[in-house]
This record gives sequence, structure tokens and C-alpha cells, in this order.
Amino acid sequence: MNYMSKETCEPSPALLEERYALAMGRLREIAQETALSGDADVYFGTMARHLLLLGETRSALGRPVGELDRAEPDAGKTEFERQKQLNHRLYQDLLPENYAQCWANPRRAARAFGKRVGQLLAMLAAELYELPGIVYESAAAKGAERVYPAYAIAALEELTASLELFIEVYSLFEQAAAEEGKYPAPARIREVLYWFFSDYTDVFAAQRLLDAIDPERDFAVRIVMDSDLSDLSYLYRYGEYVTDSELETARFLNSRSPEQIEEMARTFTQGYQTGFVKAGKDLTKKNTVNIRYQLGFERMVREAVRQFAQMGLQPVIYRRALSRINKRGVARIGYSGAVANPQFDYDHKEDQALFLDGAYVQRKLDVMRTTYEAHREEAAGHAGPAVIEVFGEPPFSPQDCPQALHLTAKGQALSVSLLQQSAALTNTYIIGEERSFTIIAFPSPQIGPDFEEIFRDTMVVNTMDSREYERIQQCLIDVLDQAETVHVTGRCGNRTDLTIALAPLSDPERQTNFENCVADVNIPVGEVFTSPRLEGTNGVLHVSQVYLNGLDYHDLCLTFRDGMITDYSCGGFEDEQAGREYVKNTVLFNHASLPMGEFAIGTNTAAYAMAERYGIGAQLPILIAEKCGPHFAVGDTCYSWEEDVPVYNPDGKEVTARDNSISILRRKDPQKAYFGCHTDITIPYSQLGLVEVRRADGERIPLLKDGRFVLPGTAVLNEPLEELD
Repeated sequence: MNYMSKETCEPSPALLEERYALAMGRLREIAQETALSGDADVYFGTMARHLLLLGETRSALGRPVGELDRAEPDAGKTEFERQKQLNHRLYQDLLPENYAQCWANPRRAARAFGKRVGQLLAMLAAELYELPGIVYESAAAKGAERVYPAYAIAALEELTASLELFIEVYSLFEQAAAEEGKYPAPARIREVLYWFFSDYTDVFAAQRLLDAIDPERDFAVRIVMDSDLSDLSYLYRYGEYVTDSELETARFLNSRSPEQIEEMARTFTQGYQTGFVKAGKDLTKKNTVNIRYQLGFERMVREAVRQFAQMGLQPVIYRRALSRINKRGVARIGYSGAVANPQFDYDHKEDQALFLDGAYVQRKLDVMRTTYEAHREEAAGHAGPAVIEVFGEPPFSPQDCPQALHLTAKGQALSVSLLQQSAALTNTYIIGEERSFTIIAFPSPQIGPDFEEIFRDTMVVNTMDSREYERIQQCLIDVLDQAETVHVTGRCGNRTDLTIALAPLSDPERQTNFENCVADVNIPVGEVFTSPRLEGTNGVLHVSQVYLNGLDYHDLCLTFRDGMITDYSCGGFEDEQAGREYVKNTVLFNHASLPMGEFAIGTNTAAYAMAERYGIGAQLPILIAEKCGPHFAVGDTCYSWEEDVPVYNPDGKEVTARDNSISILRRKDPQKAYFGCHTDITIPYSQLGLVEVRRADGERIPLLKDGRFVLPGTAVLNEPLEELD
């Protein structure tokens, strides 16, 4: 069977259904065959039965789910209970309690097949375990004539190709067992996998781009807008993993009044609109907005869709990436259900190592360019993302897996290059100077028994008075603009000792270094920030614990010289080198170094007090945590790809510190200017010793001391902190 035989760029549904039926027939045979022995027989039998379950699921999507499992009586089970049971079956092998015996676990596969074969089979299993969402999209043929939406055709092709890949790898083992009585050579397995991912980049990468800009790809939109949201079985229609957390979130939002839901959505959509207004960008030129959210927030999303429609924007709502072709580490960009097992995601974060080479990089860039060029109008009309984040998940400390695929130094360099070139290409068609974004965060029920109280307090934090903060923050900016450098130190075990250099102002009457940030694109209100001058920025940044991009860090320490990271470490690992690799992979994103792209002072002491009252500081998303003390971002500046767009504060002064000596290289070589990452690291007030302005004449002006604001005009910010004493 040749999974690479694609008749056209867009094969007909009939052809795909025929290929799919042939693949499912072969899988039934594999599940019953005994051509292999030992662990190979167990591996292929287990995976074949999993794929058959996917097939049964797809066949049953138009009829009661209870018909899927005739082995168990359905008497007494509601449709909701049946769907919940099915959802669990689709993801059960990945769950922490079952993962030790799961074939997607590289440790298990390596024990059975040896490291080289095991890591390849684990990677294949991981790709197949990501298919449930694709199954649900592929079954979306509409009407008696079975009209297939574009997303359903794309999903059916991805599903069918994945089944055919599994069958081809099985055939390798079957042939090797018949001829030599052993496993096929690792190089032969790798070759089959390599060409699958290389060839199907033409399909999977192109479809990913179209999902982001084409409002007719409305699989998730129809769930949000057409479902009876009071019947929580709608959550299972996505094919994502659903836990009690998503169900409880949906129940909680269903208990809110229409006015409360409208207020939540209005804060979100107005922040988005304000981002365009403040930046002087024309929103009327745009026609689509990408909404990202965690399952359970559909009632708020539905209202946001209506409000965006009043701005002339249609929603594009796409799923988190499932295939290794489109994945980026452990990040989940798009709508998402629960994480079945964060260790599974972490084990497979570098699976691209199997196929990432120079030829692949060029091929993927060519696919992106061709797709964007064919859809220039849709890309130009895209306004950017509107993101609803959740927080409260238990912090996750991963275990390194030597048996998993890992990028070599050359592979890391290629990964960085692909990321940088992809970003530049995207910016050419979805023009950075014309788009914006907004982000808002709410707690998940996983945060504990105080969920409802924390949710209500978060709503208060998200809707605080921007005008008062604008005035207070201007007091800070007026003094910061006098600074040559700012000195920041820690206390209570925090070893931070940093000197941050600031760009000189040629016309202080009309210019400022710091943006007065209130609640627009970054909700909630509360920070002043700048792009620091790299030369002269030196010292150590340390935090005892921080939660970044879904991962937990203990004793994270970064050393800077002239604004660049020169050393780094992280606790919580038996091996010091393992901690360094953890930081390099997940904070530096495999770059040899990163610049300090942002220095900011968070002023939202009410958010900090909320976190302290409930003991949830380690679980706050960076969106809120960055407002709870001074913070430093490593990677790109806040103005990446938009450095030439003038930015003005409410007092009329232009924010001129939009570049640094790295980002300015964009004028000659964008690949040297941008890193494709921006990670904020906050020192909480409780660990803050001093933030002090140092003027060129030697005068020193403290802004914060021992975790309290001391600059005249800012004392009101201490009130929430004093309530904690």
C-alpha cells in the first residue's frame, strides 16, 4: 500500500472513503493475525484495536454512541454517560495510571524493541493516539447528499494517510519476520516514517494555515453556535479529551446570568478592539478573528462571536496541532480539551528530530509560501488572535526520557531556523503592522474548592479601573524616564541582582521609554514596560518557583551579560546538566542564547493579593503573574515585527524604546533579529528587595523597597498588600 499516492492536491471524498475502507479492512485482519510474535504481536495488535475503535467511533457519529459497545448493556445509561465512556476509552492508554504500559511511552517501547526501534514505534504510536479529534472532523459530511466541508475532506485525508502509514510499518515487520525471523532494520523503519512526514507536509501544513484564515472551516464554530449548551454532551463533539474540569467550567458558566456572560465577553472583545485603536490600526480592513479557548468556555465564546460580528469580524476557530508536522514542543495553540498526560506531551516534544533536515525545512517553507500566495486575500483580512487562557492546573515537573527522540545540535539549529523563517513568512501575508491580539485568563476548577470565589475575584481583577492605573503608572514612568539604569535586587532567598540599561531619550519632552499599559491587549490592567538597552544590562535573575508555558521550574537562574543570557540553571533535577537541558529546551527554545526583550514593573497588587489569599501564586498564568511584580522577558521584544509602528502613551509621548541592538538587525537579516519566543519571568513582591532608578548624575530614586511601592503617587498600590499583613 502506497500512502504517498495522492491523485490530486484535493482528493475527492469518494476516493478517500474508498482508501479509508480498504485501510480499515486491513486493520481488522491485522488485529486477528498471528504473523508476528512476542512484543511485536502485542504492539501491532494493541494499536490496530485502537485504530478500529476510532473507526467504530467514526461510523457511529451519526447514531447513538451506545451502539459502539455491544459488549456492555446500555440499559440505564444516558447519551451523556455513553459519550463520556467513549471519550475515556479513546484516551485511556495515555492517562498517567496507564502510561507505563502504553506503547506511546518511549521507555516501554525501548524495553521491548531496543532504543532505536522502540523510539520509532513510540513516535508512531504517539501520532496515532492524537487522531480522535481528526476522526470527529472527518465524519462531518452534511445532508442526504453527504456534502463534505473542506475541513472534513482534509481530516479524512489525514486520518486515512495515518492508517496507511501504520499498515506499511506493519508490513515491514511482517516481511522481516517471514524472511529473517527478526525485526526490520531501524534505518528502514525510519525511512518509511521520514517520507510520510516529508510528503504529507504538503497536505498537513497547508491545511493548518487554511484552518487559521478561512472562516468556512467552521467545525468548532458550529459546535459553539448551534449546540444546546445546557446539554453538556456537546463537549464530546470536538473529539478532545474531556474531564470533570471542562464539565464543571461549562456548568459554572451556565449558572451565570446573561448579563454576567455579556460582561465577560465584552471585556474580552473590547480589549481586542482597543488594541487596534491605541496602535492606530484600522480594524475595518479586517474580516476574521481567531478565537482560542479551553473547552467549557463555549457560552462566553458564543457571546464573543456575536460581539465580534458587530465589529465586522467572522470567527476562525481551529484545533491545537495534532500531527508532528505542525506541533511546536508542548505548546497547545488553538482550542483544546484537557491534557490527558503532560508527560506524554513532554516525551514527544522533539519527535520532529526524525524528519527535520534541510530539505524538510525548505519543503515546509515552500508549502507555506504557496498556500499563503493562493489565499492572499484571506490572510490579509485576518486580524489576529483573541485568546482565553485558563489557570489552576497542578504544576507539572517533567521527567526526562533518554529513550525519546531528541534533536541534535544541528537539529536544534534547523528548528530555530524554521521557526524564524516561518514567522517572517507569516508576517509577510498576515501583516504584523496591521494585526493585533488580546488575552484574558480565568481559573479552572482544578484550582481547588475555592474555584467559584477565585473566578469571581478574577472577574474583578479583569475589569479594574484603567484610568486610575493609567495615572499611577504615569508617576512611575516620569521617574523611569530619568534613568540611565534601573537596579533590581531580591530578598528572602531570592538572589536576583540585575542592572538594566535604558535607551537614551533624545527629546524627553516628546519621548518616553516605557509604555503605560492598561487593560487592552493584555488583560488585566497593570504594568509599565520597555525594551531595555542590551549593552550595559548585566547580572542575575533568580526565582524560587515559577510556572511557564505549562511547566514548573524551581530555582530558575539566568545570568545576563550585555543583555544576553550567558548561563542558566534550574533545580529539581538530580543531574545539574539535566536542569540545564530543561531550561535550554523550554525557555531558550534551543537557542544558544536569548536577549532580554522586555523589562517591566507590574502594578496590579490586587491580583497579587488574590493569589496570596488563595495560595495560588504558583498557578497563575504569566498573563496575570507578570502584573504582580517586576518581570523580565527573554526572547523577542514586545514590539517584534512592529518596531516601525509609532506607539503613543495617553500623555501623547511616543514610546521610542521599541528596538534593541538585536531586533534592529531586521533591516538586514530578519533571521538574526527574531527568535520566535517571548517568555516573561516575574519576581513576586514578597521576594523583591529593591527597584531603584539610577540617574546619570549619580542620584538614586527608589520605586519599590522590600516589596512595597515607595515612590510618591503610588502608595495606593500598597493597600491590597497591607490587607495581607
